[in-house]
Amino acid sequence: MQKFGLMLTALALAACASSGQSTSTTNQPPPPPSGTVTMHMFQGALIASGSGGDGSLNFQGRLYPFSIKGGGIGGIGASTIDATGEVYHLNNVSQFPGNYVQGRVGFAVGDASAGDLWLQNDAGVVMRLKAQRSGLMLSLGGDVMVVSMK
Repeated sequence: MQKFGLMLTALALAACASSGQSTSTTNQPPPPPSGTVTMHMFQGALIASGSGGDGSLNFQGRLYPFSIKGGGIGGIGASTIDATGEVYHLNNVSQFPGNYVQGRVGFAVGDASAGDLWLQNDAGVVMRLKAQRSGLMLSLGGDVMVVSMK
């Protein structure tokens, strides 16, 4: 279990580093977003973490509902998360579901919160999200999240 957690963290940090590196080394602006997402999730952590929730993808003028669940390592506490953001590198809605590696950093104390989520799947689809959290949570780590279309 400990090796699995370390692997998740390494994958998430590598995904975050590689996605940030591609734009900074070319000095070009990021590509235009392919769509947008909104999500509502619950996350609990005591070193290991678990989360789940629902969301919707706005892609080419249509809304696609999805569910999301996952687990990983890093953090302590419990919070609800409302996240919104952009989706990049999505050419077809069939590329959206699947396993995402997530890097996260944030905190919540009551309704005061801050945080960002970065997710990338095997098809190269990237979600960059701003998260509003409620609860009591300190979050720094990585997860594997599974997105399923409803």
